[in-house]
Amino acid sequence: MSEQARKLLIVEDDPDLLNELKLCFEDYDVYTARNREDAITELRRHEPAVVLQNLRLPPKPESMEEGLAALAETMRLAPRTKVVVLIDNVDQAIAMAAVAQGAYNFYKKPVEPDTLRLIVNRAFAISELEAENHRLQNKVNESPLAGIVAASEAMLAVCRMIEKVGPTDVTTLLLGESGTGKELLSRALHDCSPRKDKNFVAINCAAIPENLLESELFGHEKGSFTGAHKQSIGKVEVADGGTLFLDEIGDMPIALQAKLLRFLQERVIERVGGRQEIPVDVRVVCATNQNPDSLIKEGLFREDLYYRVSEITINIPPFRDREEGRLILARTLLQKYSKKQKRAINGFSEDAVAAIEAYAWPGNVRELENKIKGAVIMADGKLVTATDLGLTASDEEGESLNLREVRQRAESKAIRVALAKSYGNISKASEMLGITRPTLYDLLAKYGVSADSYSKRAEHE
Repeated sequence: MSEQARKLLIVEDDPDLLNELKLCFEDYDVYTARNREDAITELRRHEPAVVLQNLRLPPKPESMEEGLAALAETMRLAPRTKVVVLIDNVDQAIAMAAVAQGAYNFYKKPVEPDTLRLIVNRAFAISELEAENHRLQNKVNESPLAGIVAASEAMLAVCRMIEKVGPTDVTTLLLGESGTGKELLSRALHDCSPRKDKNFVAINCAAIPENLLESELFGHEKGSFTGAHKQSIGKVEVADGGTLFLDEIGDMPIALQAKLLRFLQERVIERVGGRQEIPVDVRVVCATNQNPDSLIKEGLFREDLYYRVSEITINIPPFRDREEGRLILARTLLQKYSKKQKRAINGFSEDAVAAIEAYAWPGNVRELENKIKGAVIMADGKLVTATDLGLTASDEEGESLNLREVRQRAESKAIRVALAKSYGNISKASEMLGITRPTLYDLLAKYGVSADSYSKRAEHE
């Protein structure tokens, strides 16, 4: 980033000093404010990487209460912003309190332009390095499980299974409620495999009428039934060399299950109305939102087919059980749809965060995605509110933790939630948890958690 593109907000109520500071940084994109309210307005409007702020702001500059309040609000709205506070020689203790509250650095008046410029330049350099680090980290996180955000213990376990199973050819069954991301995970299995450059073909067994599903799967010959005016290649053949994803396999008609079983056993198919056996090399991934054991007991699913499709079974947790990852995923989706709609939205308001954490999410990730899509369109300001999401902070999940049985998991979850709320800020997370920074570092090492992976927020260039 060139200096000409650098955005600097100067918050100073003394007009003479303000002009002096503007001259000091005339090569920057400089924005100014003389009080807390204007400072927050400029922060939201221009999203500067660095703020140079006097701690003595009106209406009571002698107490510095207003300056510290402005700093706290800046850190809440834009945690990555580097704030350099301007202080008098007698304000050393206040300066240290400001740093503890999140300020990047402090500078004692009177202003010496070269020194101050050096401090601000360094703040910009650190900001740019952090932004590049996050960009590279996000790029790493996208591969090989592209598009999957996993911050909870349960989803991290699922991702580890995907990475192990992906390179193999074993037939895999994904079990999970509707909206938990089964198709996304099936694509991740494909992308982790040697077949990733071949076709990924998905078919929803519940969405196609029973009399057409066989033809969709295996194809048909010309004249094999009324309306079959030409030969048609089925999904299984189209997926040859790649991956076939059979979604909602629990809804497959029992008669067709026998033909699918034969294909899985012998790896050959016959088109409807055909006699020729066609060998097909395909990796099969299946998914259902139903309980296979119940389907088998009710005679709706063949037990031998179940054992064939479930060489490996991956259970996908519902979104309500992914407490640690809720805000991470919500922020990722907010960033995605804000960019798509070209809306400059910074994040979620406090009531929106509370609502996201409290809501039961019966529709799982799909429901979250739909609500965020709508909220991006409906939001009036820089922050999405609970009202924009169509939620209230009073929606409750009614779930309690059994600490006796899950003590370590609860501790890990608390750490992840704190990191999510603080965008990976160690000082703020340790304060939320009521522990010291060294203790938190020890716990991060104990549970193999990286604070960097929690520092995503909606960004707009």
